[in-house]
Amino acid sequence: QVQLVESGGGLVQAGGSLRLSCAASGRTFDSYAMGWFRQAPGKEREFVAAISRSGVSTYYADSVKGRSTISRDNAKNTVYLQMNTLKPEDTAVYYCAAGRGTAQAMTDRRDIDYWGQGTQVTVSS
Repeated sequence: QVQLVESGGGLVQAGGSLRLSCAASGRTFDSYAMGWFRQAPGKEREFVAAISRSGVSTYYADSVKGRSTISRDNAKNTVYLQMNTLKPEDTAVYYCAAGRGTAQAMTDRRDIDYWGQGTQVTVSS
């Protein structure tokens, strides 16, 4: 069992930055690909970014590519999402995910085993 706890969300003005963190319990963190997803009101949950077990491979949704960076620290059991140049359309609840499949599979919402509880990101115009 893996528990995921997100933090770092909040209210920020358009053009600003936020760094989300996701702390995982357990001793097998490096056995999981990790990802970030988001869900805006009235919309489906969508893929944002994913990172492989080693951190070598990363994937991004087109909507955040060039503005966001996913990284992980396996020694700290933590995955991060640095978001820059935030836009009002980035407003959503952001969820951390862990999967025993590949990071690439996460881009299609496949092979996800655990979800965090989410953290709210609100970008004001």
